Amino acid sequence: MKTIVIEWLHLEVGGATCRRCGDTGLELAQAVERLQAECAPKGVEIVARETLLSPGQIAKSNTILINGVPLEEVLPHAEASTSCCTSCGDLTGRQEECRTLVHLGQAYEIIPRDLIREAVCRVGGCC
Repeated sequence: MKTIVIEWLHLEVGGATCRRCGDTGLELAQAVERLQAECAPKGVEIVARETLLSPGQIAKSNTILINGVPLEEVLPHAEASTSCCTSCGDLTGRQEECRTLVHLGQAYEIIPRDLIREAVCRVGGCC
Protein backbone atom coordinates (compact mmCIF):
# COMPACT_ATOMS: atom_id res chain seq x y z
CA MET A 1 0.00 0.00 0.00
CA LYS A 2 1.27 3.48 -0.88
CA THR A 3 1.14 6.12 1.87
CA ILE A 4 0.64 9.85 1.42
CA VAL A 5 1.39 11.98 4.47
CA ILE A 6 -0.36 15.32 4.74
CA GLU A 7 1.28 17.49 7.38
CA TRP A 8 -0.32 20.67 8.69
CA LEU A 9 2.02 23.17 10.35
CA HIS A 10 0.48 25.94 12.42
CA LEU A 11 1.10 28.35 15.26
CA GLU A 12 0.12 27.19 18.72
CA VAL A 13 0.25 29.44 21.78
CA GLY A 14 -1.19 28.24 25.08
CA GLY A 15 -3.32 25.61 23.35
CA ALA A 16 -4.78 28.07 20.82
CA THR A 17 -4.14 28.73 17.15
CA CYS A 18 -5.17 31.66 15.00
CA ARG A 19 -8.59 31.71 13.30
CA ARG A 20 -7.02 31.43 9.85
CA CYS A 21 -5.03 28.32 10.73
CA GLY A 22 -7.94 26.86 12.69
CA ASP A 23 -10.20 27.17 9.66
CA THR A 24 -7.51 25.64 7.44
CA GLY A 25 -7.42 22.74 9.91
CA LEU A 26 -11.17 22.23 9.50
CA GLU A 27 -10.82 22.28 5.69
CA LEU A 28 -7.96 19.80 5.96
CA ALA A 29 -9.96 17.42 8.17
CA GLN A 30 -12.79 17.35 5.64
CA ALA A 31 -10.37 16.84 2.75
CA VAL A 32 -8.61 13.99 4.56
CA GLU A 33 -11.89 12.24 5.32
CA ARG A 34 -12.89 12.36 1.65
CA LEU A 35 -9.44 11.36 0.42
CA GLN A 36 -9.26 8.38 2.77
CA ALA A 37 -12.56 7.09 1.37
CA GLU A 38 -11.50 7.72 -2.25
CA CYS A 39 -7.93 6.47 -2.08
CA ALA A 40 -8.10 3.40 0.18
CA PRO A 41 -9.83 1.24 -2.47
CA LYS A 42 -6.97 2.12 -4.84
CA GLY A 43 -4.30 1.03 -2.37
CA VAL A 44 -3.32 4.49 -1.15
CA GLU A 45 -3.34 5.28 2.57
CA ILE A 46 -3.83 8.92 3.58
CA VAL A 47 -2.18 9.88 6.88
CA ALA A 48 -2.68 13.31 8.48
CA ARG A 49 -0.16 14.83 10.89
CA GLU A 50 -0.19 18.07 12.81
CA THR A 51 2.95 20.02 13.73
CA LEU A 52 2.61 22.78 16.30
CA LEU A 53 4.85 25.81 15.84
CA SER A 54 6.08 28.35 18.34
CA PRO A 55 5.81 32.12 17.70
CA GLY A 56 9.44 32.06 16.53
CA GLN A 57 8.40 29.73 13.69
CA ILE A 58 5.39 31.76 12.53
CA ALA A 59 6.77 32.07 8.98
CA LYS A 60 5.91 28.37 8.53
CA SER A 61 2.43 28.65 10.04
CA ASN A 62 -0.57 27.72 7.86
CA THR A 63 1.57 25.39 5.74
CA ILE A 64 0.38 22.09 4.31
CA LEU A 65 2.99 19.57 3.18
CA ILE A 66 2.20 16.61 0.95
CA ASN A 67 4.89 13.96 1.54
CA GLY A 68 7.15 16.77 2.77
CA VAL A 69 6.53 19.05 -0.24
CA PRO A 70 4.66 22.35 0.26
CA LEU A 71 1.21 22.36 -1.33
CA GLU A 72 2.14 25.36 -3.49
CA GLU A 73 4.95 23.33 -5.07
CA VAL A 74 2.59 20.49 -5.93
CA LEU A 75 -0.13 22.63 -7.53
CA PRO A 76 0.59 24.35 -10.82
CA HIS A 77 0.09 28.12 -10.80
CA ALA A 78 0.34 28.30 -7.00
CA GLU A 79 2.67 30.15 -4.68
CA ALA A 80 2.98 31.03 -1.03
CA SER A 81 2.52 34.61 0.10
CA THR A 82 1.72 36.37 3.37
CA SER A 83 -0.75 38.87 4.72
CA CYS A 84 -1.33 40.58 8.03
CA CYS A 85 -3.01 38.23 10.50
CA THR A 86 -4.55 40.02 13.47
CA SER A 87 -5.51 36.67 15.01
CA CYS A 88 -1.84 35.59 15.10
CA GLY A 89 -1.01 39.00 16.51
CA ASP A 90 -3.55 38.48 19.29
CA LEU A 91 -1.71 35.28 20.22
CA THR A 92 1.83 36.66 20.05
CA GLY A 93 1.21 40.22 21.23
CA ARG A 94 2.75 41.82 18.13
CA GLN A 95 1.86 42.46 14.51
CA GLU A 96 2.23 39.25 12.48
CA GLU A 97 2.24 38.13 8.87
CA CYS A 98 0.77 34.67 8.26
CA ARG A 99 1.13 32.49 5.17
CA THR A 100 -1.46 32.55 2.43
CA LEU A 101 -1.78 30.50 -0.73
CA VAL A 102 -2.17 32.17 -4.11
CA HIS A 103 -3.59 29.89 -6.80
CA LEU A 104 -4.49 31.11 -10.28
CA GLY A 105 -4.34 34.69 -9.02
CA GLN A 106 -6.74 34.08 -6.10
CA ALA A 107 -5.32 34.59 -2.59
CA TYR A 108 -6.52 32.23 0.13
CA GLU A 109 -5.99 32.94 3.81
CA ILE A 110 -7.75 29.66 4.57
CA ILE A 111 -6.55 26.81 2.38
CA PRO A 112 -9.63 25.23 0.79
CA ARG A 113 -10.28 21.51 0.94
CA ASP A 114 -10.62 21.33 -2.86
CA LEU A 115 -7.06 22.58 -3.36
CA ILE A 116 -5.77 20.16 -0.71
CA ARG A 117 -7.56 17.32 -2.49
CA GLU A 118 -6.24 18.41 -5.89
CA ALA A 119 -2.66 18.38 -4.60
CA VAL A 120 -3.02 14.94 -3.01
CA CYS A 121 -4.63 13.58 -6.19
CA ARG A 122 -1.64 14.83 -8.20
CA VAL A 123 0.79 13.10 -5.87
CA GLY A 124 -1.17 9.90 -5.28
CA GLY A 125 -3.05 9.44 -8.51
CA CYS A 126 -5.86 7.93 -6.48
CA CYS A 127 -8.73 10.31 -7.15
